[in-house]
Formats: sequence, structure tokens, C-alpha cells
Amino acid sequence: MFNIELSDREAQAVLSIRTRSSMENLPQTIGEAYGKIMQYMTELGIQPADAPFTAYYNMDMEDLDMEIGFPVSRQLQGRGDIEFREIPAGKYASCMYTGPYSQMEQPYNEMFKWMKDNGYEPKGICYEFYYNSPAEVPESELLTMIVMPVK
Repeated sequence: MFNIELSDREAQAVLSIRTRSSMENLPQTIGEAYGKIMQYMTELGIQPADAPFTAYYNMDMEDLDMEIGFPVSRQLQGRGDIEFREIPAGKYASCMYTGPYSQMEQPYNEMFKWMKDNGYEPKGICYEFYYNSPAEVPESELLTMIVMPVK
């Protein structure tokens, strides 16, 4: 059982890269984007305002439409494929998941069921905020906040 919460979130400024990837190439795609954005943020002399994220605009495992980035504390100029965007303000359902990325289907299914049972509809984007990485902790201790806008 997962603890699913509903909250009103303020808009969050981000530096991100919008791209496409297959599930197979996901770790490499995400790693490259984070590296590129972190390098740019280092050049600007700024730190992320929160954990890095990936936003999924679809769930086509062969052609994922996604946005990869870092929350930042203020509006910044983008560069090349790195753009300044905002995660919109609004109502969001969220769930902190602990465990391997390969088993994230379960918390997603629970969240969709919770929304249906409580009269909410997902708006079609799923955000995952990563509070640690496989390079730092065993897979069983990975912390991922799954956040979905609802109506």
C-alpha cells in the first residue's frame, strides 16, 4: 500500500531538455541530459532548487516523449536544447516510492486507482523526482516521488 497525497503546488521554475527515447535507452538519455544541464548550471554558478526530475508526456515505451531537468530558484536563460520552463501550478496527486525503478508500475497503478476512487482524472503527464541514484544506494533504497497533475 502506498501513501498517496493530494496537494496544491505552486509553479516550479526548471531548466530542462525535452526529448524522446525508448525505454531501452532511458538510463543513457536521462544521464546525458542531467550531465549537460548540471554543466550549464555549474557555469552559471547555481545549484538545483530540488531533486532532478523526468516528466513523461506519454507512456509509449518505444517512443517516450519526455522532459528531463532540475528545478531552479529563479528564471534563467536557456542554451541550445536546455530550456527554461515551468512545471505548472495546480492540484497534484503524489506518492513517495521506495524501491527499484523496474517495479514502479505498482505505485502508478495504485495512484490511478486512487484517483478513480476519489473522483480525480490524471491530466496526462507524470513527473518523477529522484531523491537519490543507483550510484549512491542499493536499488531497494531508491527514493522516487511520483507526482501527477489531476483535474
